[in-house]
Amino acid sequence: EGYGPESSSVVRTPMDPHRAGFLMEVCVDSVESAINAERGGAGRIELCSSLLEGGITPSIGLLQVVKENVQIPVYVMIRPRGGDFLYTDREVEVMRRDVELMKIHRADGLVLGALTEDGRVDAELCMELLAVCRPLPVTFHRAFDMVHDPSVALETLVSLGFERILTSGCDSSALEGLPLIKRLVEQAKGRIIIMPGGGITERNLQRILEGSGAQEFHCSARSGKDSAMKFRNSSVNMGASLSAPEYSLKVADVAKVRTLNAIAKNTL
Repeated sequence: EGYGPESSSVVRTPMDPHRAGFLMEVCVDSVESAINAERGGAGRIELCSSLLEGGITPSIGLLQVVKENVQIPVYVMIRPRGGDFLYTDREVEVMRRDVELMKIHRADGLVLGALTEDGRVDAELCMELLAVCRPLPVTFHRAFDMVHDPSVALETLVSLGFERILTSGCDSSALEGLPLIKRLVEQAKGRIIIMPGGGITERNLQRILEGSGAQEFHCSARSGKDSAMKFRNSSVNMGASLSAPEYSLKVADVAKVRTLNAIAKNTL
């Protein structure tokens, strides 16, 4: 379905026991990063804008150009703004429209999440959004890391029909959250995929995979890249005072993706 005839035999459903054994998802916010992720051996892309803000909904233009340049599945982030995961009715309307548009423009899957004010999965809202997403697979993103009770939240997400949960184990990084990630993998028993993500690097990937029992993992594999600008105005910043340096870009690095891929292959 859209992966080209040569690769259709390789693309397997997540529950297929004969699949490669692991899958690396790379989150990207540019076409260059998407191409690099595929070149380095990523199995899936999570497409968003503004990774600095933890990722928000990308533009249709970005999705179109990424789809024209990569063959691997592209899952699209549906998150109307940074900050918390408690959404107003109008924000929900934006999310619904974005889902409809991403489907028209050949997204292979979607990534979303919503919570109630008391830190539970907003089952009613998720059910409504999942209905719009059908038949595409949907990942519940790191809103999971903000829930009051992860084990209850997992059961809710299984019953709603999410394909996977992206989580750092409700901690500052997947390494810190490793004990919880392991418990979630055990609790899930294959009913939903638990995908560790958050601060995963060449230095900690093996520990995270061995310590969690997870089959999939999520990383950005980025390295800094200097701006090509020769003229620079250092006294102006485009965002808040805490925003990124104007003249440095972060892009997925083919070598980093390859290294992470090799570590996963050797570990699993």
